[in-house]
Amino acid sequence: MNPLPERSALLLHPSDNVGIALRTLAVDGDVTIAGRQVRIREQIPTGHKIALDHLPIGAQVLRYGAPIGRATREIQPGDWVHSHNLEAISVSSSTAHVSSNGPSAWPKRNDRHFMGYPRENGQYGTRNYIAIISNVNCSASVCRYVARHFDQSILAEFPHVDGVVAFSHHGGCAVEFNSLSHRMLNRVLAGIARHPNIGGVVMIGLGCEQVTLDHLVTEHQLLGLSGSKAPSPRAPYCMTIQETGGTRRTIEAGIARVMEMLPQVNQARRERVSASELILATNCGGSDGYSGFTANPALGVACDLLVSCGGTAVLAETPEISGAEHLLFARAVSAQVGEKLLSRVNWWHEHTALFGQNLNHNPTQGNKAGGLTTIAEKSLGAVAKAGQSPLVDVVEYADPIRSKGLVFMDTPGFDPASVTGLVAGGAHLVAFTTGRGSCFGCKPSPSLKISSNSYMYQRMQEDMDLDAGRIATGDATVEQVGQEIFEQLLRVASGEKTKSEHLGLGDEEFVPWTVGPTL
Repeated sequence: MNPLPERSALLLHPSDNVGIALRTLAVDGDVTIAGRQVRIREQIPTGHKIALDHLPIGAQVLRYGAPIGRATREIQPGDWVHSHNLEAISVSSSTAHVSSNGPSAWPKRNDRHFMGYPRENGQYGTRNYIAIISNVNCSASVCRYVARHFDQSILAEFPHVDGVVAFSHHGGCAVEFNSLSHRMLNRVLAGIARHPNIGGVVMIGLGCEQVTLDHLVTEHQLLGLSGSKAPSPRAPYCMTIQETGGTRRTIEAGIARVMEMLPQVNQARRERVSASELILATNCGGSDGYSGFTANPALGVACDLLVSCGGTAVLAETPEISGAEHLLFARAVSAQVGEKLLSRVNWWHEHTALFGQNLNHNPTQGNKAGGLTTIAEKSLGAVAKAGQSPLVDVVEYADPIRSKGLVFMDTPGFDPASVTGLVAGGAHLVAFTTGRGSCFGCKPSPSLKISSNSYMYQRMQEDMDLDAGRIATGDATVEQVGQEIFEQLLRVASGEKTKSEHLGLGDEEFVPWTVGPTL
């Protein structure tokens, strides 16, 4: 007998036929899981799955009380269950249904606040940046040169300005005018321009591109951002390189315009405002076997707390709810909202099939090394970020988020593209869970990074804001960590810097997602 230490493994649901290793389990060790003793037949890495029952070929493997795949070979109790003996299965949402009355409303409270920057249109910001926005890749370098000019030696005189940021990208031309890809990019650019965390806007184009500044500004009514007839730095100042006289002159003109803006943008002062004004984006990157029962459900608690205050929490990454969409569908406040969700999931199945791929290709090599095997397993853990609140709306990529409560936005699973859409939709903050250690920042919205396991947190404390791995060790509950996340989010909304902000990250993560051919 070689008994392993207590809490070496965990059972997540009474009906599961696999447990989760909380440390690397050696061969011939005896582990006790939910009162059952299992002899380990092969080394099992931390975060990975241990078979608790005999599973014949074709048997469903259950985690979170739901199927995550089926056995491709005979599995014995104590075996390591992973990609070598488990394959994905198609999980249909056709049996899902919306309650006739919808989910019950979450209890409301109105006693929580943050310190935000008031904007002329009635919104509030959690940061105060000046944005230099490129509408086409041809003006990307010019935008970066303008932004880089404003280092700390200049900004020190303007303590209420968080920085000058270039929003550049690789598109903006070689697309059909007013096509889907054109409209998607315009939604992103307009969303950044009108974002409440932006105090001033300069837009720079080349002059002959397909995605024109005139169309962007007119289509999204950006000149009305000031909320009044008085001049405002939030009403975009537009110029093109060709009309201004070349790159050098455009850079000089851009710098001069920002210098004019700085004193006015610096006049902004924070004031006390209800937490109901906040929009929180959620994302997970570098997920592992711990994510679904530590960081993600704890973030779900924080989202429910924000919703209870009248605020908005947004779940995204459509490929990463595949196999678990029925859980969200059942929480939709109406059949219409539920059908909108399923239509987006179905679109992704059709979209990936065009390229000979499928959504089960989503789990990365890092995800698999961390213990995740199939998209259903990853998705069942990912939807935990949404807590238990009713699903009130489903929006397209980068569409303005206007509903209060839990909202779903259709985005890719690729973190920079997903968060770009969420921020363009109006998210003031990002809560980002990670198991492998994603070092993510996303100006202009601060990103709070939550580690799913304590091993990674201890290695990467300079990048991680909060350790949810304490749930796995038994040092904290999901509810306690969720409350901590919520309180820290309010402090960040009020100006406390996240780890990524201290490190200066977030300039390169602006990645608009567009769909369609490049002409």
